[in-house]
Amino acid sequence: MTVPTTPPADPHHIIGRAWIFGDSINTDAMYPGFAMKLDIAEAARHVFYDLRPGWTEQVQPGDIVIAGRNFGIGSSRPVAALFRHLGITALVAEEFNSLFLRNAINNGLPAITAHGVTDLVAEGDVVTVHLSQGRLSCGTAQIRFSPLPPMVLDILDAGGLIPRLIADGHLPEHDAEVAKA
Repeated sequence: MTVPTTPPADPHHIIGRAWIFGDSINTDAMYPGFAMKLDIAEAARHVFYDLRPGWTEQVQPGDIVIAGRNFGIGSSRPVAALFRHLGITALVAEEFNSLFLRNAINNGLPAITAHGVTDLVAEGDVVTVHLSQGRLSCGTAQIRFSPLPPMVLDILDAGGLIPRLIADGHLPEHDAEVAKA
């Protein structure tokens, strides 16, 4: 099955090619220390640098990262911005580190806890994720997860927490530039 070339009209309906990662992947392996001194575009080229060399040359906009348990443990480096720069549209894991999960949502990147996802999905499979319905499909098989609450969907729709707060008038527009620095 190929990934559709036009995205679904519903922003809470994501279709993408799966990349599979295992358990206990820490943020240091996702975002190596030397890359933290680089701008976002250059740093993004080094995601999973030691764990999976060359991955950033293979990943395509619209792809989805699928992982096992304890995804995002470690020093809580701001990896979500790098994933978004690469075009990753969602993260789905058996279990996330809570700080990493919040960082992803705050950066406008859907992060879904879906028990059984690593048994259902293989590398390269086309996966459909319905954020508001709490459903992940792969071929004819599907699993359920807790649908994302409206507040979280609003944050994702705005592109992250800071853009949501600015749009709602809680922060001045200037804070968007400060947050990017």
